[in-house]
Amino acid sequence: MQYILFSRQFLNAFFLCLLMSFSLSASAADRLSQVQAAGEVRVCIWPDYFSITYRNPRTQQLEGIDIDMARAFADSLKVKLRFVNSSFAKLVENLNTDQCDVAMHGVGIRDSRKPHMDFTQPHLSSGIYAIVDKNNDLITRWEEIDQPGNVVVVQKGTYMEPVMREYLKRAELSVVNTFKAREQEVQSGRADVFMTDYPYGKRMASLTNWARLLAPATPLAPTPYGYAVPKGDPAWLKTVDNFVTQVKKDGRLRQAAQRHGLTPIVAK
Repeated sequence: MQYILFSRQFLNAFFLCLLMSFSLSASAADRLSQVQAAGEVRVCIWPDYFSITYRNPRTQQLEGIDIDMARAFADSLKVKLRFVNSSFAKLVENLNTDQCDVAMHGVGIRDSRKPHMDFTQPHLSSGIYAIVDKNNDLITRWEEIDQPGNVVVVQKGTYMEPVMREYLKRAELSVVNTFKAREQEVQSGRADVFMTDYPYGKRMASLTNWARLLAPATPLAPTPYGYAVPKGDPAWLKTVDNFVTQVKKDGRLRQAAQRHGLTPIVAK
């Protein structure tokens, strides 16, 4: 009798786990249907990312290559587009708590992120650049950055953080929570330089009267950028990835890159 009771309990637990697994798989695989049923796709963006997903303070309008691509993606699905303000620090949380269906803000395809999200093929690729005050006579070339006494700032959650932890041997690394804090640290004199990528660095150098853009002689940590989706949904990932393939093929990606000054970092 005890054996029969144990067997029934085991079978009940087994079938319960099987049912839960099936339900989760069905839910994950049905995101495209959910998006179409809702009539909208939710796209996470970082609205402070120059040339990528940037809210222009003068017009309050969103602009950038991934804003253009998000609109094109929604059109391809024949649904409305809803932008969800996010950031690199909130990226994992937003994807894993169903705050958005896809993150389209130049997300670096890093191994540390892969356990938490799936990526499309790259659409952009950028290495690390530096921004320094033009009045800083001690740092006029990249080679002068990693020296004793210098303070280098990175933003928490960006791929620059782990790269610079390993790269810097003499200079001090400072990690701040926001992108604006990087600029404030340099402008205040508390830091000498902050690290960024090509889109942000190029825009800083062109829109401010104090910033100088420095590039290493050899690209440092060239990182592919793609779009990120919640894990465990291969059908949805394929939908987004097929879109990337199409905009590369028909020239829309390159045209958007030209509009926003990003042609040098378009992925092939």
